[in-house]
Amino acid sequence: MWFGTLIVALLLFSCNNNKGNEQSVMYTCPMPQDSVFSNKPGKCPKCGMDLVLMESHTDHEGHEMSNSGVEKSSGYTCPMHPTIKTDTAGTCPICGMQLEKIKSANDANAISLDVLLKPVNQQVVTSVPMVHMVEREEDIEMETFGFIEYDTRQVGVISSNISGRIEKLYIKYRYQKINKGQRIMDIYSPELMTAQQNLLFLLKNDPENLNLINASKQKLLLLGMSNQQLNSVIKNGKSAFTVSVFSNYTGHIHESGLAGNMANSRGTGMNDVSQTTQELSMKEGMYVQKGQNIFNVFNPGKAWALLNIFAGQSAMIKVGDKVRIIPETNPQKDFRATISYIEPVYRDGSKTLTARVYFENSVSKIPIGSQVKATVFAGMRSANWLPEEAVLSLGLDKVVFVRTGESFIARKIEAGIVNKHLVQVLSGLDPTEAVAANAQYLVDSESFIKTDQ
Repeated sequence: MWFGTLIVALLLFSCNNNKGNEQSVMYTCPMPQDSVFSNKPGKCPKCGMDLVLMESHTDHEGHEMSNSGVEKSSGYTCPMHPTIKTDTAGTCPICGMQLEKIKSANDANAISLDVLLKPVNQQVVTSVPMVHMVEREEDIEMETFGFIEYDTRQVGVISSNISGRIEKLYIKYRYQKINKGQRIMDIYSPELMTAQQNLLFLLKNDPENLNLINASKQKLLLLGMSNQQLNSVIKNGKSAFTVSVFSNYTGHIHESGLAGNMANSRGTGMNDVSQTTQELSMKEGMYVQKGQNIFNVFNPGKAWALLNIFAGQSAMIKVGDKVRIIPETNPQKDFRATISYIEPVYRDGSKTLTARVYFENSVSKIPIGSQVKATVFAGMRSANWLPEEAVLSLGLDKVVFVRTGESFIARKIEAGIVNKHLVQVLSGLDPTEAVAANAQYLVDSESFIKTDQ
């Protein structure tokens, strides 16, 4: 009797042991991309390969071990600071985030099969570091480019007070440097000749008529004759054949739009700076009209820098902001200035606003027309910021990878300016959400990213 009972007990023990072994046995396909799992041996329904055994064991202390014999990790860690590890749940002592349970790569529950089978252009499984959007004040420094132009407020005009013929022209080419008081041209004018003869007639035949004599003198002065020329005519008793035109300004000569060919004008009354030695269209023997603007004089010592301000930057820049100007011709001679004026309209063919920076160019002598690089110091601004590496640019769209449980999902955000390798986040992200610190790392070059917005 007792022998029969012993046989039944041994059979029951053997069945239970085999049942436990069967529950701990799992087979899988050697090709990881097939993601095939089974509790029975056989062949993979996708590739036809034999399924291999993946078996878990338990050590003598009851700790679960992998096939390699390495004990699986346990405990909690901070997703922002991986060095923080603890055996109990809680918050990170550095950033205050909720600690997450450490998941082993060999744990079957670490990543579910449903997550693994989702399209990679929508969801990415990875363990890259994460960052959070931070709200704080930043000192805004915006980089921009521009070029140097003449200060048109300092433009002088040389015009003719009389009608006549140019007998002598002392200016030979465009951009010629002239000084204040320099003779520009001699003009023969029948009107001026007649006025001189009337004055000499009065002085000879009616010297007591001071009213008419003074009126004649005043007329000659208004016609452009200088006091020295007038006194010479009275002293010699002979009419001057020509009257000289002098410059009241110092600078570079440019032909006026009424006198020269202004096809290459930039809209400031000056020609292309490459035409520095091109001859003047105004020649000796040509006629001028009374009141005609013949030349413009631009002072190279008075200039301004025209800076291109993009649409996303225009709201942050104002008159009075400090600017650092770096000329391309001599980067070592950078200087500080302030924004003096912001043009309220877009220039023709431009999609940027123009900010003017007035400065004294007599010492720096930056060539007119040369390009400059500028840094605009727009002051402090409070905003939400992300590291530049965490934001992926898809042309007009900006994307971040948001952590959602076991994976990352691409999400489109509205971004503002880029300042010191930080991107301003206007909308699309909550401060409590964690994003991948390096968005480029999660991008497959052959995939099209589909965002959740």
